[in-house]
Amino acid sequence: MKISIFSAFYPFRGGIAQFNARLVRSLEKENEVSAFTFKKQYPNLLFPGTSQFVGENDLVDKIVAKRIVSTFNPLTYLGAANAIKNSNPDVFITNYWMSFFGIFMGVFASKQSPETKKIAIIHNLIPHEKRFFDKWLNNYFLKRYDGFVIMSESVKKDLLASKTDAKYIQLNHPWYDHFGSKISTLEAREKLKISPTKKTILFFGLIRDYKGLDVLIDAFSGLNDEYQLVIAGEVYSNLQKYEEQIAESKSRDRIFFVNQYIQDSEVQMYFSAADVCVLPYRSATQSGITATSFHFEVPIIATNVGGLNESIGITELGLIVDEPNPKLLQEAISNYFENNLKEKFQINIRKGKEKNSWDNFAKSLISFSKTI
Repeated sequence: MKISIFSAFYPFRGGIAQFNARLVRSLEKENEVSAFTFKKQYPNLLFPGTSQFVGENDLVDKIVAKRIVSTFNPLTYLGAANAIKNSNPDVFITNYWMSFFGIFMGVFASKQSPETKKIAIIHNLIPHEKRFFDKWLNNYFLKRYDGFVIMSESVKKDLLASKTDAKYIQLNHPWYDHFGSKISTLEAREKLKISPTKKTILFFGLIRDYKGLDVLIDAFSGLNDEYQLVIAGEVYSNLQKYEEQIAESKSRDRIFFVNQYIQDSEVQMYFSAADVCVLPYRSATQSGITATSFHFEVPIIATNVGGLNESIGITELGLIVDEPNPKLLQEAISNYFENNLKEKFQINIRKGKEKNSWDNFAKSLISFSKTI
């Protein structure tokens, strides 16, 4: 089949770009794939991080994608839509994770040939940080697509609340396999310059308030000196708040805070050093962090929000706590280590690797496109 896919791709960085680079590699094994991406993704004034682009030395998959649209310049929308149409796709796939994109992604779908199947992979429909225009933009977008791929029950619920007759397929978020192999725990901890023997907790990824890092820091303060906490990710909210919280913690000497975007080439070091990854989120749909953690066979402790229980608790790949509460999180961390649950969860993770492969995801997506 001829497939055209629009999303963030190289040179843009982040989880969505990683997701789609890996998806393209599986799709192109049996299909002809054309990739399209942004000229400019966010206005610099509205972007909370240091850069929207990968670093010069970051070893990312450099998908060749035609740069066609500036999100904040409507004059680029029709030309971009026509560029996709001129690739003559049997299937057009886009990725949706922000209502701000609803207008131009809706235009993309509207301008395709009637014979082209239009499918949206919905990462988030209801944003974690809501805005007054979300509902209108979502509705505009949803009306213009034939089918939808979702990866959690929470997104399914949001989709059907907005479009009751939506045709959809629910697939598991595939587990990432492009970050390299796990290295020895000792080597990883030496590189990070942390204790080689302490029980090591990892918080990983871009830091926003809804991700509950403050809850984890409070929980960690109640653990004894057998534990250490590694926080790795760029802060997209109030850095001073976290720095002050760490400074005031009695466990501050065992907290290692790396406030920067973690390049693909460095991901293996952090997960290889960890005994467990913690997601103390206040809200969620699914998480790309789980897909990375499970690749490195690192179990997860997470809160019961969004689709996290589906991908972690029900499948017994880690522990779920009822809410983002420091006491509950501290108890779960203690339970994990005191009852040696790591090995049990790792056995289950190994069993799930083939089921959650990118090739299976791609084949299911193509099969779904033939039914709509």
